[in-house]
Amino acid sequence: MTAIIVSAAVALIVTLLGTPIAIRLFRMWGWGQHIREDGPHTHRDKMGTPTMGGAVIIAGILAGYLVAHLARGTTFTVAGLSLLFVAGSLGLLGFVDDFLNARKERSLGLSKTAKIAGQAVVAAVFALFVLRGTSATAEISFIRDTGLDLGVFFYLWILLMLTASSNAVNLTDGLDGLASGASTLVLAAYVVIAFWQSRHACQLYAEFPQGICYQQMPHPALDTAVVAAAAMGACAGFLWWNAAPARIFMGDTGSLALGGLFAGLAVVTRTELLLVILGGLFVLETTSVIIQVASFRLLHKRVFLMAPIHHHFELLGWPEFTVIIRFWIITGLMAGLGLGLFYAEWITGGGI
Repeated sequence: MTAIIVSAAVALIVTLLGTPIAIRLFRMWGWGQHIREDGPHTHRDKMGTPTMGGAVIIAGILAGYLVAHLARGTTFTVAGLSLLFVAGSLGLLGFVDDFLNARKERSLGLSKTAKIAGQAVVAAVFALFVLRGTSATAEISFIRDTGLDLGVFFYLWILLMLTASSNAVNLTDGLDGLASGASTLVLAAYVVIAFWQSRHACQLYAEFPQGICYQQMPHPALDTAVVAAAAMGACAGFLWWNAAPARIFMGDTGSLALGGLFAGLAVVTRTELLLVILGGLFVLETTSVIIQVASFRLLHKRVFLMAPIHHHFELLGWPEFTVIIRFWIITGLMAGLGLGLFYAEWITGGGI
């Protein structure tokens, strides 16, 4: 438990104190945000706001994780390192995209093919790590493994999860603090899930019925919680500067890293389909875009005034801050529902 607290605290301090430095440096280097011309007119004054703030979030995660291990003298695990690999690699991919956008002074970064190729490489390496170095299996999971073994198609499943999750966070990152605040809540849920699994691992007590213990080894499960706590603290510290009116944006650097980390946490904790509930807001945002595109191409009509859906409510006249707070509330409710389902399954299995 101490490692979790240290990890979150260090990451929080790093982003809380490091983000103002990043703001000054990014302004000096000209790394500013470009705004959609067809977006709400209230967003146009955000043009030039420093972006790539996700680099600070990643730095906070790494610092929190490392200090927690050094302070406790614990060993690193494949589970923890694989999660850092996913966040760092996808963050680097997003950074390249952000950098090209800033350099060209318009939204023309990496091509879709280049992004998917990069995500595919990360997915393949991550899948190899977790299958050989953790208790994860090639089965699809909800709160536990469902028994549906994907075999070699597990690699495609991981690619789908990483791309869907990272792109979902990217789509949600359109209002000040929306994605960082929602991410903090989802990560907090994963801290609870991973810590609970570490305290109820099947290897701890031989008398545990299978229904109330988890196949994850205690130390790797705790290490997973440490990574989630570091990410939670890093997002919370970044949110201080990213909240409306934002002085910095996370950019693709942060959204791809956080989205990939969500998928990684779901795989390592064997809660892959539960992520759809925990990250319900991100699913809602992505679904609104899919509906909008499908409707326009098939019927030549738009369902929403603008997609993603947070812009729809802005164009209806909702103040930006109102949209953000209400969407945070939705995230909190969905995260609470996900945790409730997780605990209810444990109770049903014979837990007390």
